[in-house]
Amino acid sequence: MTNAAFPALRLRRPRRHAWSRALYAETVLTPADLIWPLFISNNDDVEPIASLPGVSRWPVAQIAKRAAEAKAAGIPCLALFPNTPRDRRTEDAAEAFNPDNLMCRAIRAIKDKVPDIGLLTDVALDPYTSHGHDGIIDESGHVLNDITSELLVRQALVQAEAGSDIVAPSDMMDGRVGAIRAALEGAGQVDVQIMAYAAKYASAFYGPFRDAVDTRGLLKGDKKGYQMSPSNAEEALREVALDLAEGADSVMVKPGLPYLDIVRLVKERFEVPVFAYQVSGEYAMIEHAIAAGAADRDAMVLETLMSFKRAGASGVLTYHALHAARLMGA
Repeated sequence: MTNAAFPALRLRRPRRHAWSRALYAETVLTPADLIWPLFISNNDDVEPIASLPGVSRWPVAQIAKRAAEAKAAGIPCLALFPNTPRDRRTEDAAEAFNPDNLMCRAIRAIKDKVPDIGLLTDVALDPYTSHGHDGIIDESGHVLNDITSELLVRQALVQAEAGSDIVAPSDMMDGRVGAIRAALEGAGQVDVQIMAYAAKYASAFYGPFRDAVDTRGLLKGDKKGYQMSPSNAEEALREVALDLAEGADSVMVKPGLPYLDIVRLVKERFEVPVFAYQVSGEYAMIEHAIAAGAADRDAMVLETLMSFKRAGASGVLTYHALHAARLMGA
């Protein structure tokens, strides 16, 4: 700490002019820091999501246009989530392994038209199960870890073969990262990355997402038996350590703003790429605040995204990605 004191030291000096504030900025946010989550619909029409104002499900026929918009705005990667038709959701999640499922069709549609944008695909069974859980359940409703991991491997391979660049297991099963890494290597998919949802909390902020993928009302019980307790931080570090040891290229903390302390802890402890997911409930809170006249959208969006970078995130998954990227490019 400097020994200088006021008036020799005036911390306001560098703040006076815009050029000086830019020169002294400790954290920089650019469109290249953003990943844009998109929801895929099996229908022909765009489907607005009521609990996510401004967010829609997109037909496969239109998803490449969204990818082109993202690329033009400087966004390097998209995250895809399917709204699987309910008549294709089963106890064994068999649709997850169908090479012509909604996710795989969307991957191919994007890669055909915008081949040089990155695609991150969700590896979890909840969009495919009839009970809404991320894995196979027993008679008591308990999610079975090892059987589920075997199926996640099959799902990841199908997505990789369709053209996914990053498979992102979001299920929180033990050991699944190592199993997926071994399978990708064995299948010759050595360049496919794994972004592990390493610290995914059993959060109250996921409600609108469940509307978007149509699992609200399907879920029997809750996910506290495999997602993390919001009270735990040291456990998050253990989860990250395991996923990195098993071959994850990067890790994710989810949700985002309520867990910036976890982002910082992970970055300082492991010095690896760590991403944060500004989840649906966070997005909805911002949009409702704006609708109520409580804040300016542009300023609030950029400030919240900057907070992720300041905490140590390499990038942010956010539904505001396109809007934010266009603001930064203006």
